[in-house]
Formats: sequence, structure tokens, C-alpha cells
Amino acid sequence: MAMKNDSSVIEFILMGLTDKPELQPPLFFLLLVNYVVTVMGNLSLINLICLNSHLHTPMYFFLFNLSFTDLCYSFVFTPKMLMSFISERNIISFAGCMTQLFFFCFFVNSESYVLTAMAYDRYVAICKPLLYTVTMSRRVCSLLMSGSYMMGFGDAMVLTGCMIRLIFCDSNIINHYMCDFFPLLQLSCSSTYANELVVSIIVGTVVIVSSIVIILSYALILFNVLHMSSSKDWSKAFSTCGSHIITIGLFYGFGMLTHVKPSFAGSVDQGKSFSVFYTNVVPMLNPLIYGLRNKDVKRALKKSLKRITKFPKMRMLARNDSLVSEFILAGLTDRPELQQPLYLFLMIYIVTMVGNLGLIVLIGINSHLHTPMYYFLFNLSFIDLCYSSVFTPKMLMNFASKKNIISYIGCMTQLFFFLFFVISECYLLTLMAYDRYVAICNPLLYKVTMSHEMCSVLTLAAYALGFAGATVHTGYMLKLTFCNANIINRYLYDILPLLQLSCTSTYVNEVVVLIVVGINITIPRFTILISYIFILISILHIRSTQGRSKAFSTCSSHIIAISLFFGSATFMYLKYSSHESMDQGKVSSIFYTNVGPMLNPLIYSLRNKDVKVALRKALIKIQRRNIF
Repeated sequence: MAMKNDSSVIEFILMGLTDKPELQPPLFFLLLVNYVVTVMGNLSLINLICLNSHLHTPMYFFLFNLSFTDLCYSFVFTPKMLMSFISERNIISFAGCMTQLFFFCFFVNSESYVLTAMAYDRYVAICKPLLYTVTMSRRVCSLLMSGSYMMGFGDAMVLTGCMIRLIFCDSNIINHYMCDFFPLLQLSCSSTYANELVVSIIVGTVVIVSSIVIILSYALILFNVLHMSSSKDWSKAFSTCGSHIITIGLFYGFGMLTHVKPSFAGSVDQGKSFSVFYTNVVPMLNPLIYGLRNKDVKRALKKSLKRITKFPKMRMLARNDSLVSEFILAGLTDRPELQQPLYLFLMIYIVTMVGNLGLIVLIGINSHLHTPMYYFLFNLSFIDLCYSSVFTPKMLMNFASKKNIISYIGCMTQLFFFLFFVISECYLLTLMAYDRYVAICNPLLYKVTMSHEMCSVLTLAAYALGFAGATVHTGYMLKLTFCNANIINRYLYDILPLLQLSCTSTYVNEVVVLIVVGINITIPRFTILISYIFILISILHIRSTQGRSKAFSTCSSHIIAISLFFGSATFMYLKYSSHESMDQGKVSSIFYTNVGPMLNPLIYSLRNKDVKVALRKALIKIQRRNIF
């Protein structure tokens, strides 16, 4: 109650890494390159471990989790940090600051325990090799990782919970590029004794427990190595542990320098410099350390590069030997008695076109709908309109023609636009969730946060990500060779049915699908989930039933649209992964590709008061014109 009544701070201003203008451009460039290398390095290591069966061992299972943690860890603050270099005022809301603090604590503490588990794994491998497969079974490894994430989650919950209870009065300038404990404790105008005690206990426990296990593990490893007779065994043991020792040294070394220095008020700038290495450089170096020093990883990487380098030769073969210049779509069904009822899809297409065009026109001509929420809805209707036009006309032609043929170029063109609009819609629905979060959780900052410029940039980013994803997928699909089989058991061109027809290796395409689809699913769903968690927390704190009802009604249309889009897509591709369930996958894809775009304008028009008011006004105007 004290924080609700007395706290006057609803946002913080992050000072960033430096206030010197001449250092801004080079730092931005260096950190952007660092971020790209971090993401690519960790994603590559994750994919190498997944796709190479000889890396499916406890050691690489832990390395997989380390790369995953580093990848997520870098997502927490680096994008916001890069934005500080190009924005005039780097503002973060109170809820956003606490969210960043929570995930920073979660991934840092989880990584501490993951590194500890890796040390124990090396101890068992070197000191008890005969019992290794029994001791480090899949069940034990899964429990160790689950325990690491659970302890990281528990620590983050306690630390963030204590920070939320603090009162921040007037000062809201954080002399850092992210929300961390010490800068926030310095701003509080209430007693920080309890927070300092909690930080001391939790950080002390994490550091002491991890350090004791790691030191004991390596002490026993060293003792065991010294008793080995051959120098070859010595070299093998040290090379096995070398990468892990370097990683531990970097993680704990820079961690200590970062958090010991800022405890003194005069050394905050020095602490920021150390924290750059801790938060940016270390996650970038980890995949490089394991990639350059590990024979198994290097062997897996060489195999992957060999497969990739074969593709230019395959492309030449495709020009000379490829027999396929056109594809035949099998359509939705080959039963003649079902062809006539399937003309219902013509009605669905007409409703989709009229509904989405009507919503676009309504938003365009009504000034009271010129808000961020309806700006995103305008773009959603535009995407659904274009999306349905990519494949539905061809699908309808299939019912009337005896043989549904499309050229190779036409197939690739349809695939490109299908992927472009699907990925764009995925990110647009994410932006709509973020818009609802800002509107409900930070209503006073809504106009500033969701300005016209910001909405335009976010929407352009959604289309840019859609374009990039579609270009990558289609580009790699063009490199495949199609020999004799040219019948696609589908009514549209998608990645998976085309991969099944290829007579050359689809390894690289599968890797690309795994990376691109993984990113396009994980980031949007994670953002939507976090947004609605905070929305739910804010709604539960609203006392009046009218306020709660208004908040729920604002979000309900978007929740239904998200459920239809992601739910039907998940069901479609999970079913489709099985060859036996091809026909079932075709049926489920109808909801994803036809019903969804038709229902979206109906959902938003029937459940939205503003749209209904605008529609009534438009109908009244039309009636008056007819009368006069």
C-alpha cells in the first residue's frame, strides 16, 4: 500500500553506457556485431548438438543448456541497450525494469548452476569413467537441469519481489545501461536493509555452493590426473576440462568485478565497463571457446560445412538433370462427391475479402479509430486480405479444373508470399499484445510509448522480419533438386511437402527451418505470454468490476485471434510431421489458412464497441445518401 500511495516513480531513465557523443557510433557498431555473433554462435551450437547424434551425450546436453541460457540472457538487455544509442531519451517503465531484473537474475543464477553441473559431469567422466553412463543417465541430467532452472527461478522471484516493495520517490535516473540491484538500491527513498540482506544471502548461497562444488570437482580431477601414468591421458583430461575452466574463469571473474566494484559509489562507471564484459562478451565467447577447443564440435561443424558446400554443385546438377518444371497439386480431396460442397470455400473467400476490406475502410475513414490499437488492426486485416489471396483462388480453381498444374516459378512465388504474410502476422499479433500491455499496465505513458513513429517502426520491423524469413526459406528451397516426383499432396505450397519431393539432401533446409521457425515461434509466444501475465496481474489489482470488465473486453478479441492463429498452426504442423497423417493435416490446415482470416474481422467487429459504432455511422450515412 505504501508503494501505491507514496511512490511517484512510474518510469526510469537509463543513462546508458556512456554520455560522450563521440563514443556512441563506435560502441553501437561494436555491440551490434557482438550481439549478432552471440546469437549466431549460440544458435549454431544448439543446432549442431541437436542435429549430430554423436553429440547426444551428458556433456553436450549441458553445453546445449549453457548456449540456450546465454542466448536468452543476451535477449534480456542487449536490444534495449542498443536502442539507448539511437534514442534521445532511454526510458523504461517500472514494470519493464522489474521484468528485465527478474530475467537477468533468472538466467545468471541458472547459468551458475549449469556450470556447476558441468563441473560435476567432468568429475564423473574422469574420476569414475566405468560408472559414467549409469551416474550421468538421461534422467539424472534432466533432473540436474530442471533443478538449475528451478533454483534460478526461485532466486529471481525472491530478489525481484523484494525490489518491487521498495519506494522510489523523485530520483529515477539509473546510472547504468540496464536495471541492476545496486543502481536501483541507490535510488530508493525507503530502507534497503532487507534487500541488502536478501541479496547477500541469495548471492552468497549461489556463489558459495557453486564454488565449493566446482573447486571440489576439479581438486578431485587434478588428484586423479596426477595419478595417470601416460602423458596422453594427461593431455586428454586437460583438453576435456580446458574449455569449461576458461568459461568458469570468465563468468565468475567478470561477475565478481562487476558486482564488487559498484558497491562503492565512486566506481559506478568502472563497474559499467566491467559489466559489458560480463553481460555481452562472455555469452559471445562461450560458443567460440567450445567451438575452437572441442574436437567433437569441430568435427560436427566440418560435416555441416561440407554439406553446405555441396549445394552449389547440386544447383548445377539441378539445372542439367532436374526433370521437374511444374508441380501438380493433389488438392483438398480426390472424392468427386465432396467437390460440390467444397464450393463453400468460395463463400468463405468472399466473406474474408468483404470483412477485411470493410474493416480497413472503417478504420481509414473514422478519425476516432486512428489509435495504435486500430493501426495494428488495420495492418492485421491487410495481411489477412493478402494472405488469403495468395492461395485461395488457386485452391478454388482446383475444384473446377481436371488437373491442377502450376509452374516451378509460380510454386516458389506462392511459397514466398505465403511465408511472408504468415511470419508478418505472427509478429503483428505480438505487437498487438504489447500494445494492450502498455494500455492497461502503463496507461499514463501510453501516448508517449505508442507514438505514431514507434507504431510505424514496430510495424515495419514486423514486415521486415517476415520478408527476411520468407527470403531465407525460399532461397534455400530454390537450391533443391526435384527429379521425377512432382505431385504435392496438398492444396497449397508449403515447406514440408516440398522437402519430401526433393531427390537431394534437405539437411541445410531442415537446419534453416529449425532456426527460423524456432525464432519466429519462441520470440512472439514468449512476448505475448509475458505481456498477458502482466496484464492479468494489473487486472487483478483493479478493484471495480467495471474496470476489470473493460480490461478483459479490450483483450478478449486479441486473445481469440491469437488462439486461432497459433493453435491451428501448431495442430497443423504437429500432425503434418507424421507421414500417415497427411490428410488429417490438410483438414486442420483449412482452419489455419481459410477460417482464421475470415473470422478475424468478425471477432473484432462483433466484440468491439468502437468498431460497431463506426459501422453504424457508416450504414446511416449510406442510408441518407440513398434517400437524398
